[in-house]
Amino acid sequence: MRLFVCQGCGQPLHFENATCGNCGRRVGYLARLTRMTALEPAAEGFRALGDPDRLYRFCTNADFDSCNWLVPSDVAQTFCIACRHNRTIPDLSVGNNIVLWRRLEVAKHRLFYSLLRLQLPLVTKAQDPAGLAFDFLAPTHEPVMTGHLNGDITINLAEADDAERERQRGAMGEPYRTLLGHFRHEVAHYYWDLLANNETSIEEFRSVFGDERADYGEALRRHHADGAPADWSQHYVSAYASSHPWEDFAETWAHYFHIVDTLETVRAFGVSTQPRIATAASLDSPVDFDPYHATVDQLIEAWLPITFAINAINRSMGQNDLYPFVIAPTIVVKLGYVYRLIHRFPHPPDMVDEAALKAMVALLKKGAPV
Repeated sequence: MRLFVCQGCGQPLHFENATCGNCGRRVGYLARLTRMTALEPAAEGFRALGDPDRLYRFCTNADFDSCNWLVPSDVAQTFCIACRHNRTIPDLSVGNNIVLWRRLEVAKHRLFYSLLRLQLPLVTKAQDPAGLAFDFLAPTHEPVMTGHLNGDITINLAEADDAERERQRGAMGEPYRTLLGHFRHEVAHYYWDLLANNETSIEEFRSVFGDERADYGEALRRHHADGAPADWSQHYVSAYASSHPWEDFAETWAHYFHIVDTLETVRAFGVSTQPRIATAASLDSPVDFDPYHATVDQLIEAWLPITFAINAINRSMGQNDLYPFVIAPTIVVKLGYVYRLIHRFPHPPDMVDEAALKAMVALLKKGAPV
């Protein structure tokens, strides 16, 4: 993620800030410009110092301290481009639901930051029945399964509880389980159907990941009963990725997002590695490129040294590795497919332009052009 700054006083800002900790100004996020902006009160909303020619108001979900994104004051839409995809939120009057929902929104907004940076189409169910929607459900007497179906992404609210998520991580034998990881994985299924499931891309997909027409339910049953093959780490980024080509794609897609967003943060802070040992030249890692537009070879060349260093720092603090995965050569090929899939189709000049996005989706349904 980029490093943001308050235009009023020059103080660095976090992506989730709603006020500047130094000067006290209200601040918000401009999705169209991918920047945080300081705000000054105006007659009909706020004047953004980062875009002074237009007035803005906060997304409706700012009323619950769950969103700091801005909406132009001259449009009828009251939700930001991230929150308008919410179809169901939990009952906020019940217990700790509002706290857990806010944590989901933090992760979801970071997902949308990346989707916008990569210029991926974002169409709601109201715009197109095949669009994208989120259901955040609190478990009751019926279990809630996190997952995806036809553009509907369900997230179990319990995943926002750190203790419950850690329990699930241990029960599932996962080295890594985060809210942001869930969002990145589940949205991959939506984009597989939109971008890969067409005549232009499907044969290449099958040559890289395998035939997705294999029985999905049986594949998951077999995986949960027998586990991953012994050599899974040579072919898959995670054990779960070995269960079915759809899950392999979703896990690989999520890791592509992990890599580009983390490297953008590394670049923003000027972090690089220069190990003080004579034989470690391969661990030098200046990130002098935009990761969101870099080739996979560039990404991996920078990623491996950075994760080696960060994992070493985590171990010094008695923590588990930040990135407990191995990027084998086969996985680099799969990451390359994800990169090509994302970057091969035309993008509208304004990713917040709803009409342009609908036109893009209509084009993709006919088969994304190479």
